[in-house]
Amino acid sequence: MTDLRDGRELAPGEARSPGPSVQSLLSGDTREVPPPLLEESYEYLGSADIDKERYLSADFHRLEVEKMWKKVWQLACREEDIPAPGDYIVYDIADISLIVVRTRDGEIRAYHNACLHRGTRLCDDNGHAEQLRCPFHGFTWGLDGALAEVPSRWDFPHVEDAKFALPQAKTGVWAGYVFVNPDPDAVSLHTYLGEVEKHFAYFKLEERFKAVHVAKVIDCNWKVALEAFIESYHVISTHPQLLEYLGDSNTQYDVYRGSDGQPGFNRMITPQATTSPHLEPLEPQDVLEAMFRDFYPEGIGAIHVPEGQSARPIVAEALRQRLVERSGADLSGVSDSEIVDAIQYFVFPNMCPWAGLGAPLTYRFRPYGNDPDRCVFEIMLLAPLPAGVPKPKAGPIHWLGPDEDFSAAPELGGLAPVLNQDLSNLPLVQRGLKAMTKPGVTLADYQEVRIRQFHQDLDAYLAK
Repeated sequence: MTDLRDGRELAPGEARSPGPSVQSLLSGDTREVPPPLLEESYEYLGSADIDKERYLSADFHRLEVEKMWKKVWQLACREEDIPAPGDYIVYDIADISLIVVRTRDGEIRAYHNACLHRGTRLCDDNGHAEQLRCPFHGFTWGLDGALAEVPSRWDFPHVEDAKFALPQAKTGVWAGYVFVNPDPDAVSLHTYLGEVEKHFAYFKLEERFKAVHVAKVIDCNWKVALEAFIESYHVISTHPQLLEYLGDSNTQYDVYRGSDGQPGFNRMITPQATTSPHLEPLEPQDVLEAMFRDFYPEGIGAIHVPEGQSARPIVAEALRQRLVERSGADLSGVSDSEIVDAIQYFVFPNMCPWAGLGAPLTYRFRPYGNDPDRCVFEIMLLAPLPAGVPKPKAGPIHWLGPDEDFSAAPELGGLAPVLNQDLSNLPLVQRGLKAMTKPGVTLADYQEVRIRQFHQDLDAYLAK
């Protein structure tokens, strides 16, 4: 147990919520816990307000595009989105547009999505092509980016094939994710990711496949949306129905600094199958049934917590077996924490991969065009596969319309009501920031430290 002491007696950032810590819960796991989860890496990063104009200003957006989006490694897709030669996706962010394509030799390349004749957008959707052909005049390039055809070639004696190859962005693959970087002078993806690769070596996301991908345009800045999903402080007000089985204010927050001028990464581990410190402790059976209500309703009444035991290992085993039945994967060695806890990492600038299997999520947040008041929020679910089973090709993105909420995506299952609660907040934040007379937003020292690290890394890009 940790003690809630008077924050005035502690150094900034040292105060913690009462209740069982993540590390105390992990010490009782029924399986071996991956070493990265046994680490703690909090650092006090200050308490200055964050200027609200960075969420509102068109000038700040343009600065982000020039100094950050054009220079940074960013998630474009999963490998299973483009498994065969000729498969491609179009990745758009602000005015940047890239065609991410699998070439005939299996290489992944990213071409700037503009015809070199008169600038027409070459591709406007995801799909499959044997060549990349301009719809306006028919200039054509091969999957290797080489110029293949010029209609009325006699009229272009000044066009040199070698100089007319499609310009490329840099590409890299990590944990099954395909990354792009428009900056030809950028460091390698491996260098950029740094220590986060060592953490995910234990979680094997490259062995999972993207079973669900839902996207929606939201009326708020992309940073407003991102920040809503990298802290658990909001649970008590936004998701009160979760408090019976979620240790919201006992979340462990960890920040890892980057090296050699690269951004860092961070994470939060929110324990589940344990009562929130905001409530009086519930009986273990009540905790189990509350969690089953949202994750395993058919288990209510069929599974009981033995006298003298906690709910956590019983819930973990029940959900483990349910996952095995659904996926056929061998999860016998997977820790209870990976089954029940919310283990969410953040990779700068806009990617949140979850390490656990209980909620195999990945979030991505992007500006919507050049509108600082709107963004694209995407949710991917990565499912486990039995050993040796090839990954299926990922299905299309399910884009929700302006008047649809996440209940229009039944593939999200029990996540939809929770996401709708988050969705209800985000436009209110954007509107409130415009009305707020205070010049900046104020963050908690511990529970919102991930937001502060994000802004510090963003500022480092903008200062270059």
